[in-house]
Amino acid sequence: MKSDHEKRRRLAYVARRYYLDDQKQSDIAAELGISRPMVSRLLTEARQLGVVEITVHDPEVKAASLLERLRTGSSIKDGILVEDGAGDASTNQLLSQGAVELLEQLQSRRLGVGWGHLIGQLVTWLEKNPRHGSSVTDICPLVGNASIPARNYQSNENVRLMAQQLGASPHFLYLPALPESLEEKQILCSTEIYRQIHEEWERIDTALVNIGDYPSSPDFASLVRYGGLLQEHHACGRMLVYYFNEDGTVIQSDQDFAIQVPLETLKQCPNIIGVCSANTSAKAVKGALKSGILTHIVARSSLIHSILE
Repeated sequence: MKSDHEKRRRLAYVARRYYLDDQKQSDIAAELGISRPMVSRLLTEARQLGVVEITVHDPEVKAASLLERLRTGSSIKDGILVEDGAGDASTNQLLSQGAVELLEQLQSRRLGVGWGHLIGQLVTWLEKNPRHGSSVTDICPLVGNASIPARNYQSNENVRLMAQQLGASPHFLYLPALPESLEEKQILCSTEIYRQIHEEWERIDTALVNIGDYPSSPDFASLVRYGGLLQEHHACGRMLVYYFNEDGTVIQSDQDFAIQVPLETLKQCPNIIGVCSANTSAKAVKGALKSGILTHIVARSSLIHSILE
Protein backbone atom coordinates (compact mmCIF):
# COMPACT_ATOMS: atom_id res chain seq x y z
CA MET A 1 0.00 0.00 0.00
CA LYS A 2 1.34 3.41 -0.90
CA SER A 3 2.20 5.75 1.96
CA ASP A 4 0.17 8.90 2.46
CA HIS A 5 3.18 10.97 1.35
CA GLU A 6 3.52 9.02 -1.91
CA LYS A 7 -0.22 9.27 -2.52
CA ARG A 8 -0.15 13.04 -2.12
CA ARG A 9 2.88 13.32 -4.39
CA ARG A 10 0.98 11.44 -7.09
CA LEU A 11 -2.12 13.60 -6.62
CA ALA A 12 0.03 16.74 -6.77
CA TYR A 13 1.68 15.54 -9.98
CA VAL A 14 -1.65 14.85 -11.68
CA ALA A 15 -3.06 18.19 -10.49
CA ARG A 16 0.02 20.08 -11.68
CA ARG A 17 -0.17 18.49 -15.13
CA TYR A 18 -3.87 19.33 -15.41
CA TYR A 19 -4.17 22.77 -13.79
CA LEU A 20 -0.72 24.31 -14.40
CA ASP A 21 0.55 22.54 -17.53
CA ASP A 22 -2.89 22.68 -19.17
CA GLN A 23 -2.81 18.99 -20.16
CA LYS A 24 -5.99 17.13 -21.10
CA GLN A 25 -7.16 14.33 -18.80
CA SER A 26 -6.81 11.85 -21.68
CA ASP A 27 -3.17 12.88 -22.20
CA ILE A 28 -2.39 12.49 -18.50
CA ALA A 29 -4.07 9.09 -18.53
CA ALA A 30 -1.92 7.96 -21.47
CA GLU A 31 1.22 9.27 -19.77
CA LEU A 32 0.54 7.38 -16.53
CA GLY A 33 -0.99 4.27 -18.11
CA ILE A 34 -4.35 4.68 -16.38
CA SER A 35 -7.89 5.41 -17.55
CA ARG A 36 -9.25 8.89 -18.06
CA PRO A 37 -12.00 8.35 -15.41
CA MET A 38 -9.21 7.46 -12.97
CA VAL A 39 -7.54 10.79 -13.69
CA SER A 40 -10.84 12.54 -12.99
CA ARG A 41 -11.15 10.68 -9.66
CA LEU A 42 -7.59 11.61 -8.71
CA LEU A 43 -8.29 15.30 -9.42
CA THR A 44 -11.44 15.14 -7.28
CA GLU A 45 -9.47 13.48 -4.46
CA ALA A 46 -6.76 16.13 -4.75
CA ARG A 47 -9.36 18.84 -4.11
CA GLN A 48 -10.94 16.89 -1.23
CA LEU A 49 -7.60 16.40 0.53
CA GLY A 50 -6.53 20.00 0.06
CA VAL A 51 -3.73 19.19 -2.38
CA VAL A 52 -5.51 21.54 -4.79
CA GLU A 53 -7.29 24.72 -3.70
CA ILE A 54 -9.42 26.52 -6.26
CA THR A 55 -10.00 30.23 -5.66
CA VAL A 56 -12.40 32.28 -7.74
CA HIS A 57 -11.56 36.00 -7.74
CA ASP A 58 -14.89 37.72 -8.31
CA PRO A 59 -14.22 41.36 -9.38
CA GLU A 60 -17.49 42.54 -7.80
CA VAL A 61 -16.65 40.93 -4.46
CA LYS A 62 -13.15 42.39 -4.59
CA ALA A 63 -14.47 45.87 -5.40
CA ALA A 64 -17.05 45.69 -2.61
CA SER A 65 -14.34 44.74 -0.12
CA LEU A 66 -12.09 47.62 -1.21
CA LEU A 67 -14.94 50.12 -1.03
CA GLU A 68 -15.83 48.93 2.46
CA ARG A 69 -12.24 49.56 3.54
CA LEU A 70 -12.40 53.05 2.02
CA ARG A 71 -15.63 53.76 3.88
CA THR A 72 -14.03 52.92 7.21
CA GLY A 73 -10.89 54.99 6.62
CA SER A 74 -11.92 58.01 4.55
CA SER A 75 -14.79 60.31 3.58
CA ILE A 76 -15.79 57.94 0.76
CA LYS A 77 -19.36 56.65 1.00
CA ASP A 78 -19.41 54.54 -2.16
CA GLY A 79 -18.07 54.33 -5.69
CA ILE A 80 -17.35 52.11 -8.65
CA LEU A 81 -14.06 50.28 -9.11
CA VAL A 82 -13.19 48.64 -12.43
CA GLU A 83 -10.72 46.01 -13.52
CA ASP A 84 -7.84 47.05 -15.78
CA GLY A 85 -8.59 46.87 -19.49
CA ALA A 86 -6.23 45.65 -22.21
CA GLY A 87 -4.65 49.13 -22.34
CA ASP A 88 -5.15 52.69 -21.13
CA ALA A 89 -7.80 53.46 -23.76
CA SER A 90 -9.99 50.48 -22.86
CA THR A 91 -9.46 51.12 -19.13
CA ASN A 92 -10.58 54.73 -19.56
CA GLN A 93 -13.71 53.53 -21.35
CA LEU A 94 -14.50 51.23 -18.41
CA LEU A 95 -13.92 54.12 -15.99
CA SER A 96 -16.18 56.38 -18.08
CA GLN A 97 -18.92 53.76 -18.06
CA GLY A 98 -18.47 53.38 -14.30
CA ALA A 99 -18.87 57.13 -13.76
CA VAL A 100 -22.12 57.19 -15.74
CA GLU A 101 -23.41 54.15 -13.84
CA LEU A 102 -22.62 55.90 -10.55
CA LEU A 103 -24.62 58.96 -11.65
CA GLU A 104 -27.54 56.63 -12.33
CA GLN A 105 -27.19 54.95 -8.94
CA LEU A 106 -27.16 58.32 -7.19
CA GLN A 107 -30.13 59.53 -9.25
CA SER A 108 -28.20 62.75 -9.84
CA ARG A 109 -30.25 65.66 -11.15
CA ARG A 110 -28.13 68.80 -11.15
CA LEU A 111 -24.60 67.92 -12.24
CA GLY A 112 -21.38 69.93 -12.15
CA VAL A 113 -18.55 68.69 -14.39
CA GLY A 114 -14.80 69.28 -14.15
CA TRP A 115 -12.34 68.78 -16.97
CA GLY A 116 -9.34 66.63 -17.87
CA HIS A 117 -8.54 63.49 -19.81
CA LEU A 118 -11.14 61.20 -18.29
CA ILE A 119 -13.92 63.80 -18.63
CA GLY A 120 -13.12 63.93 -22.34
CA GLN A 121 -13.18 60.12 -22.48
CA LEU A 122 -16.51 60.09 -20.65
CA VAL A 123 -18.00 62.42 -23.25
CA THR A 124 -16.72 60.13 -26.01
CA TRP A 125 -18.26 57.10 -24.28
CA LEU A 126 -21.60 58.87 -23.90
CA GLU A 127 -21.65 59.78 -27.59
CA LYS A 128 -21.53 56.04 -28.35
CA ASN A 129 -23.81 55.07 -25.45
CA PRO A 130 -26.39 57.85 -24.96
CA ARG A 131 -28.54 57.85 -21.80
CA HIS A 132 -31.52 59.94 -22.84
CA GLY A 133 -33.57 58.59 -19.94
CA SER A 134 -31.04 59.77 -17.36
CA SER A 135 -32.19 61.38 -14.12
CA VAL A 136 -29.85 64.34 -14.82
CA THR A 137 -31.86 67.46 -15.68
CA ASP A 138 -29.16 70.17 -15.66
CA ILE A 139 -25.40 70.25 -16.26
CA CYS A 140 -22.89 73.05 -15.74
CA PRO A 141 -19.07 73.34 -15.88
CA LEU A 142 -17.10 73.64 -12.65
CA VAL A 143 -14.16 75.32 -14.41
CA GLY A 144 -13.90 78.01 -17.06
CA ASN A 145 -12.66 77.25 -20.57
CA ALA A 146 -8.98 76.64 -21.30
CA SER A 147 -7.12 78.48 -24.02
CA ILE A 148 -5.58 75.25 -25.33
CA PRO A 149 -7.35 73.43 -28.20
CA ALA A 150 -7.54 70.03 -26.45
CA ARG A 151 -11.17 68.91 -26.27
CA ASN A 152 -10.74 67.56 -22.74
CA TYR A 153 -10.40 71.13 -21.44
CA GLN A 154 -13.20 72.79 -23.41
CA SER A 155 -15.65 72.94 -20.53
CA ASN A 156 -18.65 74.38 -22.34
CA GLU A 157 -18.36 71.97 -25.26
CA ASN A 158 -18.10 68.97 -22.95
CA VAL A 159 -21.15 70.17 -21.01
CA ARG A 160 -23.08 70.68 -24.26
CA LEU A 161 -22.29 67.17 -25.48
CA MET A 162 -23.01 65.52 -22.14
CA ALA A 163 -26.34 67.33 -21.85
CA GLN A 164 -27.23 66.21 -25.36
CA GLN A 165 -26.52 62.54 -24.56
CA LEU A 166 -28.18 62.60 -21.12
CA GLY A 167 -31.27 64.56 -22.20
CA ALA A 168 -30.42 67.43 -19.83
CA SER A 169 -30.27 71.23 -20.04
CA PRO A 170 -26.75 72.73 -20.33
CA HIS A 171 -25.63 75.84 -18.46
CA PHE A 172 -22.46 77.46 -19.78
CA LEU A 173 -19.63 79.44 -18.22
CA TYR A 174 -18.53 82.11 -20.71
CA LEU A 175 -15.34 82.95 -18.84
CA PRO A 176 -11.75 81.68 -19.16
CA ALA A 177 -10.35 79.23 -16.63
CA LEU A 178 -7.20 81.34 -16.46
CA PRO A 179 -7.60 85.07 -17.10
CA GLU A 180 -4.54 87.27 -17.53
CA SER A 181 -4.22 88.32 -13.90
CA LEU A 182 -5.78 88.38 -10.45
CA GLU A 183 -7.19 91.83 -11.20
CA GLU A 184 -8.90 90.54 -14.35
CA LYS A 185 -10.35 87.62 -12.40
CA GLN A 186 -11.81 90.03 -9.84
CA ILE A 187 -13.45 92.03 -12.61
CA LEU A 188 -14.84 88.93 -14.34
CA CYS A 189 -16.17 87.50 -11.08
CA SER A 190 -18.16 90.69 -10.49
CA THR A 191 -20.16 90.17 -13.71
CA GLU A 192 -23.69 88.85 -14.17
CA ILE A 193 -22.25 85.88 -16.08
CA TYR A 194 -20.31 84.77 -13.02
CA ARG A 195 -23.23 85.43 -10.67
CA GLN A 196 -25.44 83.12 -12.75
CA ILE A 197 -22.95 80.26 -12.84
CA HIS A 198 -22.30 80.64 -9.11
CA GLU A 199 -26.03 80.16 -8.54
CA GLU A 200 -25.82 76.95 -10.59
CA TRP A 201 -22.89 75.75 -8.48
CA GLU A 202 -24.94 76.29 -5.34
CA ARG A 203 -27.75 74.13 -6.76
CA ILE A 204 -25.79 71.06 -7.91
CA ASP A 205 -26.32 67.79 -6.09
CA THR A 206 -23.45 65.95 -7.78
CA ALA A 207 -19.98 67.03 -8.94
CA LEU A 208 -17.69 65.05 -11.24
CA VAL A 209 -14.22 66.11 -10.14
CA ASN A 210 -11.15 64.97 -12.07
CA ILE A 211 -8.13 63.75 -10.09
CA GLY A 212 -4.81 64.26 -11.86
CA ASP A 213 -1.10 64.22 -11.09
CA TYR A 214 1.27 67.07 -10.31
CA PRO A 215 3.33 68.05 -12.17
CA SER A 216 1.04 67.58 -15.13
CA SER A 217 0.72 68.67 -18.70
CA PRO A 218 -0.82 71.12 -19.39
CA ASP A 219 0.51 72.99 -16.37
CA PHE A 220 -2.22 75.69 -16.14
CA ALA A 221 0.17 78.52 -15.26
CA SER A 222 0.92 77.09 -11.81
CA LEU A 223 4.17 79.04 -11.43
CA VAL A 224 2.43 82.39 -11.92
CA ARG A 225 -0.49 81.42 -9.67
CA TYR A 226 1.52 79.86 -6.87
CA GLY A 227 5.16 80.93 -7.14
CA GLY A 228 7.14 78.32 -5.19
CA LEU A 229 4.23 77.23 -2.96
CA LEU A 230 3.53 73.97 -4.83
CA GLN A 231 7.12 72.81 -4.43
CA GLU A 232 7.35 74.13 -0.87
CA HIS A 233 4.22 72.23 0.19
CA HIS A 234 5.07 69.12 -1.91
CA ALA A 235 2.09 69.14 -4.26
CA CYS A 236 1.31 65.68 -5.64
CA GLY A 237 -2.03 66.03 -7.40
CA ARG A 238 -4.77 68.20 -8.84
CA MET A 239 -8.56 68.39 -8.49
CA LEU A 240 -10.14 70.70 -11.05
CA VAL A 241 -7.42 73.42 -11.03
CA TYR A 242 -6.72 73.10 -7.29
CA TYR A 243 -3.50 71.44 -6.15
CA PHE A 244 -3.01 69.35 -3.01
CA ASN A 245 -0.24 67.41 -1.27
CA GLU A 246 0.02 63.86 0.09
CA ASP A 247 -1.48 64.95 3.40
CA GLY A 248 -4.63 66.05 1.56
CA THR A 249 -4.01 69.76 2.15
CA VAL A 250 -5.30 71.96 -0.68
CA ILE A 251 -2.57 74.52 -1.33
CA GLN A 252 -3.88 78.09 -1.31
CA SER A 253 -2.34 81.17 -2.92
CA ASP A 254 -3.34 84.82 -2.67
CA GLN A 255 -2.29 85.18 -6.31
CA ASP A 256 -4.44 82.36 -7.70
CA PHE A 257 -6.49 83.79 -10.54
CA ALA A 258 -8.18 80.58 -11.76
CA ILE A 259 -11.93 80.78 -12.30
CA GLN A 260 -13.55 77.62 -10.95
CA VAL A 261 -16.10 76.60 -8.34
CA PRO A 262 -14.93 77.91 -4.93
CA LEU A 263 -13.84 75.10 -2.61
CA GLU A 264 -16.34 76.06 0.08
CA THR A 265 -19.17 75.98 -2.46
CA LEU A 266 -17.98 72.62 -3.80
CA LYS A 267 -17.87 71.12 -0.32
CA GLN A 268 -21.57 71.89 0.13
CA CYS A 269 -22.43 69.54 -2.73
CA PRO A 270 -23.93 66.27 -1.38
CA ASN A 271 -22.13 63.99 -3.86
CA ILE A 272 -18.57 64.77 -4.96
CA ILE A 273 -17.25 62.05 -7.26
CA GLY A 274 -13.50 61.83 -7.79
CA VAL A 275 -12.81 60.33 -11.21
CA CYS A 276 -9.36 58.92 -12.03
CA SER A 277 -7.97 58.09 -15.45
CA ALA A 278 -6.04 54.92 -16.25
CA ASN A 279 -2.70 56.58 -15.46
CA THR A 280 -3.59 58.64 -12.38
CA SER A 281 -0.89 57.89 -9.79
CA ALA A 282 -1.45 56.28 -6.40
CA LYS A 283 0.20 59.31 -4.79
CA ALA A 284 -2.37 61.69 -6.31
CA VAL A 285 -5.35 59.52 -5.36
CA LYS A 286 -4.06 59.02 -1.83
CA GLY A 287 -3.76 62.79 -1.36
CA ALA A 288 -7.23 63.36 -2.84
CA LEU A 289 -8.74 60.82 -0.44
CA LYS A 290 -7.02 62.43 2.53
CA SER A 291 -8.44 65.84 1.59
CA GLY A 292 -11.84 64.70 2.86
CA ILE A 293 -13.52 66.49 -0.05
CA LEU A 294 -14.64 63.42 -2.00
CA THR A 295 -17.74 61.41 -1.12
CA HIS A 296 -17.47 58.90 -4.01
CA ILE A 297 -14.74 57.51 -6.23
CA VAL A 298 -14.39 55.97 -9.69
CA ALA A 299 -11.02 54.27 -10.14
CA ARG A 300 -9.18 51.09 -11.00
CA SER A 301 -9.48 48.32 -8.39
CA SER A 302 -5.76 47.64 -8.61
CA LEU A 303 -4.99 51.31 -7.87
CA ILE A 304 -7.16 51.38 -4.75
CA HIS A 305 -5.74 48.04 -3.64
CA SER A 306 -2.19 49.41 -3.90
CA ILE A 307 -3.15 52.47 -1.84
CA LEU A 308 -4.80 50.43 0.92
CA GLU A 309 -1.94 47.96 1.09
